[in-house]
Amino acid sequence: MPAEAFAIAIDGPASSGKGTVARLVAERLGFSYVDTGAMYRCVALAAARLDLPWSEGPALAALIQTLRFELRFEGGRLAVRVNGEDVSEAIRAETISLGASAVATLPEVRTALLEGQRALARRGGVVMDGRDIGTVVLPDAALKVYLDADVDERARRRQAELAAKGQALTVEAVREDLRARDAQDMQRATAPLRRAEDAVFLDSTGRSPAQLAEEIVRLAQARGA
Repeated sequence: MPAEAFAIAIDGPASSGKGTVARLVAERLGFSYVDTGAMYRCVALAAARLDLPWSEGPALAALIQTLRFELRFEGGRLAVRVNGEDVSEAIRAETISLGASAVATLPEVRTALLEGQRALARRGGVVMDGRDIGTVVLPDAALKVYLDADVDERARRRQAELAAKGQALTVEAVREDLRARDAQDMQRATAPLRRAEDAVFLDSTGRSPAQLAEEIVRLAQARGA
């Protein structure tokens, strides 16, 4: 399959490593990278700034129509802009992470973002990560991967990320937040987090992002990427 027609879907729970791995895979193959989770974070941030509750589906869907998303690599980092403003750091706050999981449960929000996500994939040569990519957004993706890790390891990773940003939380507190997010993501009525039947399962516990990326690249090349 020619590279321009090849799409890779990577799903998994929070802090499973899918974002880092997806970026490495995209760089290695020369593909574009789409972080769909960042899009939900942007919606949560925009709503919070307007004091718009994260439970108001129709209002959030209307808000999305006013947002212009840009995701591109700049200096080795993924820069996320909304209506021209760089919100790369703002959307990574823990409160916004929880807000992203909340707005992602709403069918109106998912529908409003879905076509934009598929349009990005139609350009071809794309690696897209999230929680429903292989099951809903790109059900015909050439390669689907479900990435997971032990919750304790995921908590340690997330705590380290937050500590690096000056947010001091215990591993125990982060672990409980992750469990709450997992439950919310897996139990939502619309597009819940689950492994697609034809997805390759990879356990990232004790494995580096580079190792995982190398395995996914080999899988993609074996399928014609």
